[in-house]
Amino acid sequence: MTTIASDLDSPIAPPTLRAPLKVVGVSGSLHAPSKTTALVSAIIDEVGRQARIESRLIEIAEIGPSLAGALRRDELGPDVLDALRAIENADLLVVASPVYRASFTGLFKHLFDFVDQYALVGQPVLLGATGGGERHALIIEHQLRPLFGFFQAITLPLGVYASTADFDGYELRSPSAEQRIAQAVGRGLPLIEQAAQLQTSEYVSTW
Repeated sequence: MTTIASDLDSPIAPPTLRAPLKVVGVSGSLHAPSKTTALVSAIIDEVGRQARIESRLIEIAEIGPSLAGALRRDELGPDVLDALRAIENADLLVVASPVYRASFTGLFKHLFDFVDQYALVGQPVLLGATGGGERHALIIEHQLRPLFGFFQAITLPLGVYASTADFDGYELRSPSAEQRIAQAVGRGLPLIEQAAQLQTSEYVSTW
C-alpha cells in the first residue's frame, strides 16, 4: 500500500523577508540645529514605523563647505561623493529645504546638480519644506516637484510643509503636522515598496 504524504506534513518554509528600504534624507538647511532637518528626521522616523528601513540623513549644513566651491563632480570631496552615492542608490529620498527667496536654498540645488541625470529615474521622493508662514507652502509644487520631475523620479502624491508655528524651538510639536506626515507616508508607501522591486526601463531613462 502506497502512502502519499500530505502537504500538511511537510515543513513550512519561512516567509522571505524583504530587504529593508534604503531611506536617505536630505536637509537643505544651511544651519544646525534646523527646523528643516527636524522635519526630515520626523518623516524618516514615520517611514520606519510603517516599514523596515535603513536610514541616513545628509545635511547641507555639514557638507556645504566642501560642496560650495566645486564646479565639477571630480572636484568634490570624499564626504560629498559619498552623499551623492547614497542619494543615487536610495529606495526612497526624503528631501526638504527651507524657503529662501521663494525657492530652495542654493546649496541644496548645487548638490543635486551633481547627481547623475538618470540615477533617480523611477526613484520615489517624498517632498518637504519649511517656512515662516503658510503662504510659502506652494514651494513643494512650484519648485521641488519640477526639479525631481526633471530627474524622472516618482514624486509621491503628498508633500509635507511645516511652518514656524509647527515647532517648539527645533522640535516638531504640532499634532496636525505629525498627522500630515503619517498621511503622506501611508499614501506613498505602496508606491515606494513597488518601486523598490522594479527594474527601471533603460528606454525610459534615456529617451
